[in-house]
Amino acid sequence: MRKRVKKHVPNAITCANLFSGCIGIVFVTFQDNLIFAAYCIFLAAIFDFFDGLASRVLQSFSLIGKDLDSLADVVSFGVLPAFIMYRLFLQAPQIDGVSTYLNFIAFLIPVFSALRLAKFNNDERQTDSFIGLPTPANAILIGSFPLIIKEQYGFFTAFILNPFFLAFFVAIMCMLLVVELPLMSLKFKNRDFQRNIYRYILLLISAILILFFKFAAIPAIIVMYIAISVIQIRFAR
Repeated sequence: MRKRVKKHVPNAITCANLFSGCIGIVFVTFQDNLIFAAYCIFLAAIFDFFDGLASRVLQSFSLIGKDLDSLADVVSFGVLPAFIMYRLFLQAPQIDGVSTYLNFIAFLIPVFSALRLAKFNNDERQTDSFIGLPTPANAILIGSFPLIIKEQYGFFTAFILNPFFLAFFVAIMCMLLVVELPLMSLKFKNRDFQRNIYRYILLLISAILILFFKFAAIPAIIVMYIAISVIQIRFAR
């Protein structure tokens, strides 16, 4: 009985991730509440972190759990951020004869997120690191946009609610999801400071940025994550 419970704990946490994503979609589509939808992305990311942690601590690994995790991630970190992005497109100034079609570019996000997750599940190189931007990082970045707008950062709001910026952003992020770019994993497999120094640097600077700039720090943190990963890979070689 105890073994059976341990076996299903990680999957239960993964289902909580999926549930959060579904609730977020409801907030976007039926209530036009992008703030709560963004919070659902953050909540799903927390569950996504702890399901992996639970599977390692409990030594409970299964192919079903792996597939379930990817299916949940497609919804929470693919479909939900796409709906948020689509709403942002609608809030941006509409371009006659163009926006009718341009706005739908937001739904390339779940397409490339699914491709990213399929590659991850079948790529043996991604056991200790990532190749391409992880879907949670992309989703968290998109989720930060409504919160930045809410905080009324004038320059950032005007920048975000620009249809050309949004289209360019979607194209760049879709490329980063599937590009052959090695990025470090944030999983701590041991307490060795030298082995984890880049992770500690990222977490420390991220905490300082969030303390001072709150949600506006998230775009800078994602860029910093990519930059530090590239530096780490170059030194490792």
